[in-house]
Amino acid sequence: MGLKRSLPHGSPRLGERVLESARAVILGKDRELRLALACLLARGHLLIEDLPGVGKTTLAHLLARLLGLDYARIQFTSDLLPADVIGVSVYDRAAESFRFHPGPVFSQLLLADEINRATPKAQSALLEAMEERQVTVEGETRPLPEPFFVIATQNPLFQVGTFPLPESQLDRFLMRIRLGYPTAEQEKALLTGEDRRTMLARQQPALTLEELTRLQQQVAEVHAAPAIIEYLHAILQFTRGSERFLHGLSPRAGLAILRAAKAWALLAERDYVIPEDIQAVLPVCVAHRLVASEHGGRLDEQAVAAAILDHVAIV
Repeated sequence: MGLKRSLPHGSPRLGERVLESARAVILGKDRELRLALACLLARGHLLIEDLPGVGKTTLAHLLARLLGLDYARIQFTSDLLPADVIGVSVYDRAAESFRFHPGPVFSQLLLADEINRATPKAQSALLEAMEERQVTVEGETRPLPEPFFVIATQNPLFQVGTFPLPESQLDRFLMRIRLGYPTAEQEKALLTGEDRRTMLARQQPALTLEELTRLQQQVAEVHAAPAIIEYLHAILQFTRGSERFLHGLSPRAGLAILRAAKAWALLAERDYVIPEDIQAVLPVCVAHRLVASEHGGRLDEQAVAAAILDHVAIV
């Protein structure tokens, strides 16, 4: 795949600094923490799907604090309106004009808690923001802060009061991860240890804005050799021709996988992508974008990745 080139001194350790702080609060979820950080370094948005009470919101709050970004939280409910997300114009008598009051979307990190408890109409308020980093209100386009991340939590669809996210909304998320139950030892440590909310309140930013921006720039500069591009393209082509899936991966999905793989490589202290980087991020980048042709439902992450990787040879 090529020789390793030198990285700027200390750069990979910036990401490890965040992970070390995160591991003290979220126990036994190193892979999930690394994926979440890779997602944000790749300038993507993160969807965390799991049962209530396994740490989804805690992880989102933790990342917000460790990245040191201005953030806002929206509790998505069935009566949420797009204006509750974007903002609204209110008439100012003194100025005799309407004044725009920005909504919580105008933050560097937006936590959309239980996003699938809102109707598709409310969810649509995030589509332009997540893709274009801007919102259009009453004919005027307003840019969002830089950087801009959305971390959304989602409850399983079998729970009462949930709405399935539209395909266009799912495609805006670079990754979808799950946390799962802790092991017996980890759960005992949680039960006997310090309250996680107290630990969260004590966390200090592990990165400055300049350091975060530098890491994001370095992700974009990570090298992907022609053989890696061929391998990724073969994966895309397989999904489009396979009878397992109702439709294949889009070009945007291919770009998402490549960005995520570059971020994963950087966290592994490499400035080039290897096939194992593609394989590491593939489950969380594609499962929410594919639909099974047999039952029309979403696919298990590991199962869909195995189905793809078993049929696509490394170039």
